[in-house]
Amino acid sequence: MRPLIGEKLGVMGSSAFTGYCSFTKAIEHLGDRWNLFILRELSMFGPQGFNDLATGLPGRISRSVLADRLRKLENLGLVAHADGAPYRLTAAGTELVPTILSLRGWAETWLPDDPDMVDHDPDVVLAWLAQRAAPGRLPDRPVVMEFTTHHRHEHRWWLVLQRGAEPYGCLRDPLLDETRYVYIRAAITTLLALARGRRDWAEAIDDGTLVISGAPELASRVTEWFTPTADPVGRLGDPIAAEDRI
Repeated sequence: MRPLIGEKLGVMGSSAFTGYCSFTKAIEHLGDRWNLFILRELSMFGPQGFNDLATGLPGRISRSVLADRLRKLENLGLVAHADGAPYRLTAAGTELVPTILSLRGWAETWLPDDPDMVDHDPDVVLAWLAQRAAPGRLPDRPVVMEFTTHHRHEHRWWLVLQRGAEPYGCLRDPLLDETRYVYIRAAITTLLALARGRRDWAEAIDDGTLVISGAPELASRVTEWFTPTADPVGRLGDPIAAEDRI
């Protein structure tokens, strides 16, 4: 039976109740996904203006929602903003950063990939794929990878790769030279695992969960353009082999 308000609690109960209240307060204020995304963005990239945050946050936040969340974070004392100045973390916001960043390591270790995110955050999947690209092994000329997958309904995305340039994803066909397209059809679980570096491209081809088509000289090289699961992401400036110049 729960104690009535004002009823004396035991030492352990009092301690647990106090901790629970603090935990509940933190969840109520910070449990919204956009609050956490904003704090992470400011911690990773430093002070930013409203427009930079609006375009940089994953998931296509509306400007009205972003304005509301920034006001809330300012009221909490986690974010500061003066007229004409970018938004920045306060001392309290900076103190929270290690806790927020620790969620990533925990999620990558323990949480399974969620196919539903394809419906609401396809640009995040493209960003993960771009991060797995090995810059020193990319083709010398632009290549468009067209991904087709299915979850609830069919999805098509495009990833543009070129040595010396930052990979970028598109939710619409970039309409580049059609001879430079490689077509990827994959199960959504396979694509997520590849994007997260949990599966090997060659293995996915072998078991039939990923099919590659397009110009043979490009299609045959796709597995070389991404870092193996055990390797760190490549760096711009890696040595360029002669055979990579396609």
